[in-house]
Parts: sequence; structure tokens; C-alpha cells
Amino acid sequence: LLLFVVVLLLAAVFGELAVEGFLALWPIPADAAEALRASLASSAPTVPAVAPLPEWLAAIIPTNPVKAAAEGEMLPLVLFALLFGFAITQLARERAVGLVNFFEAIVEAMMVIVHWVILVAPIGVFALAYVVGARVGLGIAGALAHYLVLLVVVQVVLIALIYPMVVLSTKIPLATFARAVAPAQAVATSTQSSLASLPAMIESTRQMGIAPPVTALVMPLAVSVFRFTSPVANLAVVLYSASLFGVQLGMVHYAIGAVIALLMSLASVGLPGQVSFFASIAPICLAMGVPVGMLPLLLAVESIPDIFRTIGNVTADVAITAVLAGDAIGVPETDS
Repeated sequence: LLLFVVVLLLAAVFGELAVEGFLALWPIPADAAEALRASLASSAPTVPAVAPLPEWLAAIIPTNPVKAAAEGEMLPLVLFALLFGFAITQLARERAVGLVNFFEAIVEAMMVIVHWVILVAPIGVFALAYVVGARVGLGIAGALAHYLVLLVVVQVVLIALIYPMVVLSTKIPLATFARAVAPAQAVATSTQSSLASLPAMIESTRQMGIAPPVTALVMPLAVSVFRFTSPVANLAVVLYSASLFGVQLGMVHYAIGAVIALLMSLASVGLPGQVSFFASIAPICLAMGVPVGMLPLLLAVESIPDIFRTIGNVTADVAITAVLAGDAIGVPETDS
């Protein structure tokens, strides 16, 4: 788990550097940016004030998790959920199993609801895009195209870095890894869900010769918490909004953004990005003092970047399993 956290934090820092470098080399087209800001003028997006660091840290301490959930305060709620999860691991087995079974039942019920939401999500996204397009016209097309290119390029670069990491950290040849992970990437492209790609990822590790016990231990945990591209993509959305609204960010903002992006990545689920878009990105915006007025508009085109989010997460999950397998690569599968 510590390795997951370190790698995700490094990915978040890489994302901030890559996005700022991209925007410095290719800024948002001025005309398109002006049209986009004008389209949002009616909602009057304001720049939230960023509290001093001690006050900000005190504000995210979950003094009342029920109140935080009712008021939609995501950061205290996420922190409480993480602490509660770690606390369960310290209980006696019989008590811990009861709690785990209870929450697993809740998760399964929520997954049914999420499945219903996913079924109608394309209709909602299309309606949102239609309303936005009718309201602001085609003047914002350049800004949205610029946004899509930014997110796709940054994520493709991040995905490309996974391959040499595997070659340098394991004995698996590059061609073997690329061939084994390709079917899982295809499933990720079609489903946009890491959870739905899990069976294909397990098959990928089998083709690479990773011992089944290692896969059984690492892969479910990786799918649950190791979303390699999520901090990068979420920060890219926030930094794009900051650039559009002219928000000046300092080192403290970047540091806070990286930490919050890490926490939101650990706390989110492996579902299509349209489902968790606001819940994952709005807390980062608020923590960094960036307006959230752009998020409804960007949600309308999220399906394209989300494909690359999922491909990157799936590829990284298979890669981290191979890295953690160590000498357990090439061990023949045995009957359990």
C-alpha cells in the first residue's frame, strides 16, 4: 500500500508539471477562452479563498462524519472513511468480518444503483452537451478541443512510461508485457471501468507467468486503490480551469492539490468517470481555490478522456502486480 501511495503521489507531481508545461507551450486559444468565460458569466464563478494551511488542515478533520456526508463535504468524509477502514483491520477477526460483510452488502446495492445510472448516463451527458451547445454556440469548440488534446496527451505520456518501468523493474520482456496487457486494455476501452476489466487483468498476469497467489493478493487491492492516471487527469481538469479563469497558483496550492488528488484517487471507485467526475474533482478545485463553474461543461466531453484514464489504470494495475511479484514470475499455476 505504501508503494501505491508513493507512486500515485509521484504521478500527481508529474501531472502538475506536465500540464503546466503543456499550457506554457500551447496556451488556451484566446478567442475560445473568452467565449468560454462569457458563456459562464451568468453563473458568476467565484474564486474560493484558500485558508492558511493550519486552518485548512483543521477543516478537513472529520469531527462529525454524518454532518459531513449530509452537507457534501467530501474531504472530511474521505479522511474518515480511510481512518475507519484502517481501524477495522485492528479489530478481532469475527468483529471485522461482520463489518466487512455489512459494507460489502451496501457496496453491492450501490453498484446496482450505479449500473442504472450508467445505463442512462449517455442520455444525460448528451442532454447536457446539447443545452450547453445551444446556450453558448460553437465558439467554445476550440477551447474544448484544446482541453481534450491536453488530457489525452498527458495521459498517453503517462501510460507510455509504464512500459519501461516494467522492463526495468521485472524480468518480463517489453513485448511479453505489451501482448499480455492488450486484451485488458481493450476491455477497459469498451467498458471504461477498472472493475469490469478485472477478469481480463487477471488473465494478463497469468499470461506473464505471475504466480496466482500473488495476483489474488495484489490485483484486487490495486483495482481498489491504485488508479494511476486519476490524480493526473483530475489535476489536469483543475489546472485547465485555473488557467482559463486566470487563477495564480503557488507552491502551496500545488502541494495541497497533489495531496487531495491522491486522497480522492484512493477513495474513489473504478467506475466510468462520468459517474464520479464531480465528486473526484470538485474537492481539488475548492482546496486549490479554483472555480468549479467549468465542471458541468467539461463533463459533457468526459467520455473521451475517461477512455484513457481507464486504459492507464488497467495497465498500471497489471504492471504493479508484476513489479510486486518479484521472483514469483514464471511459477507454474498449481491447484489450490
